Amino acid sequence: MTTRTSRRVAENKSQVDRTRLYSPLEAVRLLKALKPAKFDETVEVHFRLGVDPRKADQMIRGTLMLPKGTGKEVRVVVFAEGEKEKEARDAGADFAGGEDLAKKIEAGWFDFDVAIATPDLMRVVGRLGRALGPRGLMPNPKAGTVTFDVGKAVQDAKAGKVEFRTDRNGIVHLAVGKVSFAESDLLENYGAVIDELIRAKPAAAKGRYMKSVVMTTSMGSGIPVDSAVTRDFMAE
Repeated sequence: MTTRTSRRVAENKSQVDRTRLYSPLEAVRLLKALKPAKFDETVEVHFRLGVDPRKADQMIRGTLMLPKGTGKEVRVVVFAEGEKEKEARDAGADFAGGEDLAKKIEAGWFDFDVAIATPDLMRVVGRLGRALGPRGLMPNPKAGTVTFDVGKAVQDAKAGKVEFRTDRNGIVHLAVGKVSFAESDLLENYGAVIDELIRAKPAAAKGRYMKSVVMTTSMGSGIPVDSAVTRDFMAE
């Protein structure tokens, strides 16, 4: 098993010319042509931006709806009580509750992808910060996951709403679909991300903003993408 995987990875790496920049369309086509893993891999894009995330006015954080979704079944938990708990469940939340849900997480349960909370339940969620924070699961008002409109928040999360932020190196990591997606769907999601990152450019950022872009899959090789191409992705 290990030998076969290593051979596949090596063969895929040999197909990528790292001395050149691929157009988004070329990158998607190459990515889909490489030897696949035994599961439907996630397509990831990594953007290195010309920002200094140590400075508050250059930290980039936000959310966006991927027009073609993520291709992933998103498991959502909601911290809410009473009518809001019912609203969350009716909207499709996988789990909802208050103290009972918090105790389950404190016991080591993390079988979910997104956590949403009503503002009044943040008193309960607050004590879970050390467990949820490092996993990127802490509800946050800026991400729209601390809200009384839990029904819409659940629906958005299930439909392909993703959160992004620069890491300490000024890189944004985002999933834009699955290898099984059509070329046009991957490119449409990619375009939505590009548009949102350009919109989110901090006024304090100087020099070249979109420094480099790499497209890859969960277990694939990185494909350098031409960061100057920000529109007309279907054109060669």
